[in-house]
Amino acid sequence: MSTITVFGFISIPEADLKAVTQALPEHIKLTLAEPGCLTFSVTPSNIDPRRYEVHEEFVDQQAFDYHQQRSLASEWARVSKNVSRFYQGTVDD
Repeated sequence: MSTITVFGFISIPEADLKAVTQALPEHIKLTLAEPGCLTFSVTPSNIDPRRYEVHEEFVDQQAFDYHQQRSLASEWARVSKNVSRFYQGTVDD
């Protein structure tokens, strides 16, 4: 089984900042409850108030794929549609 790790940041447009930050706690809660989610954090950056650091870990590709599918069909997807995402990922055996 290979652990999937994703890290990077999101950049939120000023016009969407309030809605995105209000929706974020529920998105984090739902993600942490997903089967196979080991870690999921989205934290404000010290660099820019519109930037949030992201760190995700899932037990395997199937768990990560589930997260992607669930997220795309969620309220989070609607609220965060204008957010720019900058991610890198690794697969650890």
